[in-house]
Amino acid sequence: MAFELPELPYAKDALAPYMSAETLEFHHDKHHQAYVTNGNKLLEGSGLEGKSLEEVVKESYGKNQGLFNNAGQHYNHIHFWKWMKPNGGGRSLPGALQSAIESDLGGFDKFREDFLAAGAGQFGSGWAWLALQDGKLAVTKTPNGENPLVHGGTPLLGVDVWEHSYYIDYRNARPKYLEAWFDNLVNWDYVAELYEAAR
Repeated sequence: MAFELPELPYAKDALAPYMSAETLEFHHDKHHQAYVTNGNKLLEGSGLEGKSLEEVVKESYGKNQGLFNNAGQHYNHIHFWKWMKPNGGGRSLPGALQSAIESDLGGFDKFREDFLAAGAGQFGSGWAWLALQDGKLAVTKTPNGENPLVHGGTPLLGVDVWEHSYYIDYRNARPKYLEAWFDNLVNWDYVAELYEAAR
């Protein structure tokens, strides 16, 4: 199944001032497009053509690094655009998700602190995650294009900490980007939808 670049679910300037139109132009139109283009080339002759994106990600992990890097990043970014929305963030989360955060992660404030710390503490490029792992919520981080899928989990929320995600707007202030992103852009309805599907 060929990879395709999805349309953004909002206008390029809709996430300002927390994420600029210029960042989205480079991040979506250039970086994500490159993962799609390169991923499609590497998919040819890999023996994984016709598989779902999730299967390509899992089956190329540790076996076909080039394909995995591009397929993993394509998967991550398809969700990343949906994990954000204008006027996102806030503390009122859909019921079941809120309860799980209380019971599994010690409450919203502790979860926020751990999630931001995971993002700030990821050395070099990578992602911070809220995932469903062995029936419980967990906060993790991964290098490069890796995600919880390849570690037996289901990604529910991920933040991109590659420099191209924040450098135009925040220069090298990754923690500042993470706080702005978490508090103002997260689409909790989409996170809850993924959580319901994964349970």
